[in-house]
Amino acid sequence: MLFGNQDAQTRWIKNVSSIIILSLVMAIVLSVSACNPAKGSIVILENPNGIGFTMDFKKWSAKNKCELSLRSGDVLQIEVVREEGEIALTVSGKKGSEPYTGNHLETGVFTITVSETDVYLVQITGKDATGKVTVKNVERGAK
Repeated sequence: MLFGNQDAQTRWIKNVSSIIILSLVMAIVLSVSACNPAKGSIVILENPNGIGFTMDFKKWSAKNKCELSLRSGDVLQIEVVREEGEIALTVSGKKGSEPYTGNHLETGVFTITVSETDVYLVQITGKDATGKVTVKNVERGAK
């Protein structure tokens, strides 16, 4: 009689264990799916001589950046082709200068002149963005 309920206890333990394991698996799946990986696609083509690059993206939502070594007085030409979504762009030097910050960019061409020799990060942010951004150094400054 003392050992007569062992089968019932064993089944109860197996059932409770199954419920706990299932709950843990569901929690892990929910936490992993809550992470937001980059959506869409982006292709970055760097100019072989190091004076620029092109970022071509489709339904893209994330951030990406490229580096350019620039001299004081260099002029960057930025060409934006926005088909849909939102595009933001920031150009910032590693020494702290920030010659350009723009949000909600539309299709167009503009230039930026950098005031100091530095390595600059050109960061693009997209939100369901489709289009292209081309950055090139069109005028070299003083050595």
